[in-house]
Amino acid sequence: MDPTGHHLDEPRLRRLLEVGRGLVSELDPEAVLTQVVHVARELTGAHYAALGVLNPGGTELERFITSGIDDETRQAIGDLPRGRGLLGELIRHPEPLRLDQLDSHPMSYGFPPGHPPMTSFLGVPVVVRGKAYGNLYLTDRDEGPFDAGDEEALSVLAQWAGVAIANSRLHADLEHQRDDLERAVRGLEATSTIAAAIGGETDLDRILELIVKRGRALVEARTVLILLADGEELAVAACAGEVTDELASLRVPISGSAPGAVLRSGHSERMADVQNRVPMAPVAQVAGAQTELLVPLAYRGHSSGVLVAFDRLRGGPEFNTEDERLLRFFASSAAIAVATAQTVQADRLRHSIDAAEQERRRWARELHDETMQSLASLKMLLDAGARRPGEAERVIAQASELLGLEVEKLQALITELRPAALDDIGLASALVALVERSRITQGFEATAQIDLGHEEGRATERLPTEVESTVYRLVQEALTNVGKHADATRVGVRVAELDGRIQIEVSDDGTGFDAGEGAGGFGLVGMRERAALLDGEIDIVSAPGRGTTVKATVPSGRQAPPAARLG
Repeated sequence: MDPTGHHLDEPRLRRLLEVGRGLVSELDPEAVLTQVVHVARELTGAHYAALGVLNPGGTELERFITSGIDDETRQAIGDLPRGRGLLGELIRHPEPLRLDQLDSHPMSYGFPPGHPPMTSFLGVPVVVRGKAYGNLYLTDRDEGPFDAGDEEALSVLAQWAGVAIANSRLHADLEHQRDDLERAVRGLEATSTIAAAIGGETDLDRILELIVKRGRALVEARTVLILLADGEELAVAACAGEVTDELASLRVPISGSAPGAVLRSGHSERMADVQNRVPMAPVAQVAGAQTELLVPLAYRGHSSGVLVAFDRLRGGPEFNTEDERLLRFFASSAAIAVATAQTVQADRLRHSIDAAEQERRRWARELHDETMQSLASLKMLLDAGARRPGEAERVIAQASELLGLEVEKLQALITELRPAALDDIGLASALVALVERSRITQGFEATAQIDLGHEEGRATERLPTEVESTVYRLVQEALTNVGKHADATRVGVRVAELDGRIQIEVSDDGTGFDAGEGAGGFGLVGMRERAALLDGEIDIVSAPGRGTTVKATVPSGRQAPPAARLG
């Protein structure tokens, strides 16, 4: 013992300081434990060292890290100790224990078969933040029994170990909290993206693609699918990750399958070892997955489909409760986006059907009121000629004239249904012909200014067929309204393409009308519905005695060169 009362010599103190700095800088808990048992042997010259880690209740050992025992001896010993006998004495009384002979202590029960013989013993408790963490055990010192210097060195090492373990735990907690925060942020970003899609995107396929890609990144899955209900089956509607053609086109029955059970129950489910659950996991079988996470796409108490993730790539393949929570929260927003897109899709189909029905009723009236009556008149004329043979020449001439008029009417009707010019030479020429035909038949002066992306005398690519038809019909309906209701003398038509949209303007100097809120006559409802089907807009500017201007814009469906903006 030195004059200060310590049993540690200077070399051992220096080594403890060096070890302490190394331990507290180590952030891996497992590396700390391994280093402690090796340093304990080094400081004391012990043949064997061990660190027993207590269970959460502090009643017995749940782990036993050793140094000095080879693998063959460890296998011969069998089960590791749990803290009974002499080892349990330190658990019950957490204070240093030093023995020259192990068998001299009343709690020493001896060793199991295959255990190497041991004589001297030294044990000290390891305390982390005031709570017992475990114990350090040493046996068989090279130079005889352990002394007070060994005990003090091991006690100091145990204190360093307590600090290092607390430090590594704190770091691990911070890392875990950071990972949780990052995942929460990713979840918020993904959910925000889906929420933004609800207001900014109504195309169902695009929304489904967005959901699977964001969902896969959120839980770091190998593959993510969306299954949507279709009758008594679930069909793959979108997929991201490792996907085969068979998987992308898969359909599974709702009854008797795990996705079907999740769809009906509205509760998420995590499945491990799915390859052994063939009847319940048909999708996972095709995907070749080991685990899967299934979350319902539920909105207002109704599930429209199931979001399925396979095999977590990092820290997997099994998904944990946090993955399930994140994906379930994400699926709630995704379900709203899907429901919104499906509603818009259904509304568009309904509006399209309604518009088609209105068109059919219009053509039915035209055929009934004009063509059928003219044909009936022709029949009566021919019947009269048959009764008066002497007037056959005059009757034939009248019938020929009447047939000619009806042929012209039918040609005009066919042109209205789908003008040949629209298919043969494009929208611009068809619009010019429409304005000229309206000028002749309606009796007003008309001008047409059409600019649909000509550059140096060469036209750009054709607009999509649906866009051309919509633009043509909007101009046609506006001109028809002028002829029927406006009593106008001058009409101007301007159609131009600018910034990816077609701008339409039809103005007249007619009688005008009150275009305030609720104005829906003169075919305006049909025009608005037709424009809405392409995400377009209609604006009517009119007042009694001041003429009318119809303005409309619809997406062009292509990137067009800049053109002069309509006034």
